[in-house]
Amino acid sequence: MPEDETAPWEYTLYIPNDPRAVTVCRRTLRLVLALHGLIRLVDTAELLAAELVSNAVRHTKGPAALRLRWSAGVLRIGAWDADPEPPEAPGQLAELIGPEEGRGLALVRACADLWGWQPLTRNGNRGKYVWCDLAAA
Repeated sequence: MPEDETAPWEYTLYIPNDPRAVTVCRRTLRLVLALHGLIRLVDTAELLAAELVSNAVRHTKGPAALRLRWSAGVLRIGAWDADPEPPEAPGQLAELIGPEEGRGLALVRACADLWGWQPLTRNGNRGKYVWCDLAAA
């Protein structure tokens, strides 16, 4: 039985720098949302998470993490990586239809309600957190 959709929750999945980790994150996200009664968000959330995690794995050398947070009717999907450099600014999606590279954040910007990034420093570790919000309504 799904939980109360209004109750806040948060999950973090730490992953190695391995392209197979993107699939692990997508399937984990799908399961978490289904168990919380948010199946209607799965397709878009899965696309957004895959883009964020794929960027973290492809463009950095260290470990990464997928973070999911539900609060006040908004799903925040984020990817942490150990590289403190800011992500490249997304181009316009219409201009990027052909190339395989460079579409990730353009898709995130087009599909999410809000997105951003922030540098992180904790316990001597450096990195960044790139996130996007998906409203349930």
